[in-house]
Amino acid sequence: QVQLVESGGGLVQAGGSLRLSCAASGRTFGSYAMGWFRQAPGKEREFVAAIKGNGSGTYYADSVKGRFTISRDNAENTGYLQMNSLKPDDTAVYYCAAGMLATYLARAYAYWGQGTQVTVSS
Repeated sequence: QVQLVESGGGLVQAGGSLRLSCAASGRTFGSYAMGWFRQAPGKEREFVAAIKGNGSGTYYADSVKGRFTISRDNAENTGYLQMNSLKPDDTAVYYCAAGMLATYLARAYAYWGQGTQVTVSS
């Protein structure tokens, strides 16, 4: 079992930055791939980024490539999503997830956090 708690969301102006954190419980965090997803009002949940358990591979949605960076610190049982050059279209609830495979498919992740709101004003 892995429990995930996101933090770091908030209100930011377009062009600004935020760093989201995902704190994981359990000693086996490094065994799991981690993903970030987001869901805007009235839209389906969409993939943002994913990282392998040992951090050796990262993957991004085209919409965030070059602006967002996913990382993790397994010693601290924490994952991160650094978001730069934010746009109003990035406004959503952001979720972190843990699973056995670093993929864009939400159904591959067994564990989910409760989400953190990110609002980007124009």
